[in-house]
Parts: sequence; structure tokens; C-alpha cells
Amino acid sequence: MSLFKRGNTWWIDFTTPSGERVRCSACTEDKAQAKELHDKLKYEAWRVSKLGEKPRRTWDEAAIRWLAESQHNATYEESKGKLRWLQTYLRGRALDEIDREFVYAIGEAKAKETSAATANRTLGLIRSVLRKAAYEWEWIGSPPRIKLYREAKRRIRWITPEQASVLLRELPEHQRVLAQFALATGLRQSNVIGLEWSQVDLKRRVAWIHADQAKAGKPIHVSLNSVAVQILQRQIGEHGTRVFTFRGNPIRQVNTKAWHNALKRAGIENFRWHDLRHTWASWLVQHGTPLNVVQEMGAWESEGMVRRYAHLAPAHLAAHAEVVAGLLGGTSAAQLEVDDLGNAK
Repeated sequence: MSLFKRGNTWWIDFTTPSGERVRCSACTEDKAQAKELHDKLKYEAWRVSKLGEKPRRTWDEAAIRWLAESQHNATYEESKGKLRWLQTYLRGRALDEIDREFVYAIGEAKAKETSAATANRTLGLIRSVLRKAAYEWEWIGSPPRIKLYREAKRRIRWITPEQASVLLRELPEHQRVLAQFALATGLRQSNVIGLEWSQVDLKRRVAWIHADQAKAGKPIHVSLNSVAVQILQRQIGEHGTRVFTFRGNPIRQVNTKAWHNALKRAGIENFRWHDLRHTWASWLVQHGTPLNVVQEMGAWESEGMVRRYAHLAPAHLAAHAEVVAGLLGGTSAAQLEVDDLGNAK
């Protein structure tokens, strides 16, 4: 049978003139629609085999292959979520039918639903898939040029040590230790909640994040300060594998109602869990830690990403500003005034 049902969905199954078996879901419960897709695929397979045409590939095929080749990426699970959302617009569509205007409409829909920044992440994924299809797999010609939205530059959000103390007091115990550890190490959320005992050496006071767990794809060395060490020592015996747990189970989510309620009680607004990392970096810079050291400790790939914190360290700029005073040869403001009076005469 060229058409058959699995549950309520119709599936297509046929053999091309070249002997290749085509077996796929028609993604519909309507038999007439499934038959139309079946005939279209069979006709295209005949043209490819007999006339030497390139097979028309669909977005679904490209997305599946892209995922198969991207399993090592740190953002793999996030990309799967984006692709599920994109299926509403791109399911079954031929790659050569995806033009700039169609992608623009998808971007507009996403921007209205969320933000320009989130829309850009989605548009970037479409662009990545289409570029692979064009330049690596040679399924299509040149991919459409996809323009991203202008994103407003965000201020670095951080809190003072006093505010942090209030927030920590308001958090439930299992979230308090997570937030404390984040403030003590600067680690990202996923690296904190996913930390395992095999990644910790309390004797040497170090921890490490494996390359496949790091955003930049490179291993991270973590120097554990006294606060971080004390937190880890209190967690010993709670779980055989994971460092941080809740009621004996690994923690999956920290952006919870308890987190938001604690922020509200602490009087802290516009603050995300990720801003704990910004707070850690801001505190370091404010207390004289050189930017290149902060970059290495926080495992940022580029110097530009750390320069966001430079304005928080006026002290190191003041020392350089004094160089100009020295070059003026000790000329006092009073002497300059006298010289000005003389010139006026």
C-alpha cells in the first residue's frame, strides 16, 4: 500500500524508479491531502530518476539533518524547541519556496509574541539551516539573505552585596545554596544545577566544567573560594552524583514562582537568575580585578563581552588620568590663573 494509517495520521510508502524507498508521514488526517502529497513526491522522484533533476528537499528533511549534525552543540535542546515552534510555518514546505519575504513574516510573528532578541535567535536558526542546505549539502542554490532586527543594548543588571543578602534570606533553602554558589563562582545556571561530584576536588579547591557543558565549547576551570567550599561541604551526602538536589532529586528549574516571590519580598525588580553572574563579575571589577582576569575566570570568549563591566571600575582609570597631571609639570590651577591675567593685560 502506498498510503497507510498510523493512529489518525496518514503515511506514505513507495519505491522510486531508482529503487530508493520513500517512507514518511503525510502529517495529515485527511486521506485526499495525503494522496496529493504522495502523488507529488512520486512525480518528483520520477523526474529526478528519468530527467536527472535535483530532488526537491523540504524544510522537514533539512531540520532533521541539521539536528543530527548539531547534537554536540551546547544549545541543542534550545534549538529543538525553536524548530518545534517553526514547524507551524515551515512543515512540508520545499526549501526553494522559503524566500526572504516568507522568513520576514515568521520573524514578525515571533517578535510580536516575544521580543526582537528572541526573534533574532529564531531567524538565526533558519539562516543556519538554509546555509547548510546550500553550501554543505548542495540541496538548494543560494539561500535567502535574512536580515535581523536591531536589538536595544541592555544595561548590565547587578545588585549590591546588601541586596544579595536580603534576597538570599528570602529564598527557600535549596534555591539559597544555588544562588550563593552562583554568586561565589560566577557559573551559569545550567552549570550550577548540573554540577556533579565528579567535577569537584575539594582538596585542591577547584571544580571544572566539561567542554560539552560550556556555552563556548571549551572546558572551564573554577577556583573555589571559601564560601563555595563551605557550600559544597554542606552538600556532601545529599546525593551520590549531583551536588545540588531538592528532596533527593536533581534540580531542573530555578526560574520558579519561589524565585520570583523572593525577589518581590526583597524589593528587587528587573532581575533574572542569570544576573547573578553579572553581579559576580561586577563585584570583581569594582574591587580592582583586571578585566582580563575576569574574562578568564568567567570563561568569556571575547574581551568585548567583559568590557561591559569596565565602567564599574573608575579607580583604575583615575590612576591613568593622573599621568596627564604629571605631564603638566606640576603647574597649579592658581599659576594658570595668574598666567591668564597676564595674557589679558
